[in-house]
Amino acid sequence: MLEVGQKAPDFCLPNQDGVEICLRDLKGKWIVLYFYPKDLTPGCTTEACEFTEAMPEFESLDAVILGVSPDPCEKHRKFIEKKELKITLLCDENKEVLKAYGAWGLKKLYGKEYEGVIRSTFIIDPHGKIAAVWPKVRVKGHVEAVKRKLEELQSTQ
Repeated sequence: MLEVGQKAPDFCLPNQDGVEICLRDLKGKWIVLYFYPKDLTPGCTTEACEFTEAMPEFESLDAVILGVSPDPCEKHRKFIEKKELKITLLCDENKEVLKAYGAWGLKKLYGKEYEGVIRSTFIIDPHGKIAAVWPKVRVKGHVEAVKRKLEELQSTQ
């Protein structure tokens, strides 16, 4: 898992519409980059809907919200349409970005180990450095915590 102060690994991934989004193109903005396991599942839906609801507040803080999962772009598009999401979802089907950010690894469920997405969130500052990390996200209250941390980071700059 990446740590605060490290340079954020660069990436270029297609979004739900197949448009390539690259970290380098977002330089100068704050980025909330969150990794989630699967579209249209309860926890992931709650998280995406809460980020969508809070989007105006994040935009007023000059922040871009990007969700990343290994789901294909077509599935992201359906998720966005079904839940009326306003955030951008990126497709990382080969899991390269998930791995680069430490968001892919061993998990345990009912005593069984398997590889999967480790729900995690990063705030990347306008200079491309990791400013905050949530390595194992609990969905309840998470979006509010991210917003508070972003406000705190910006007030000290």
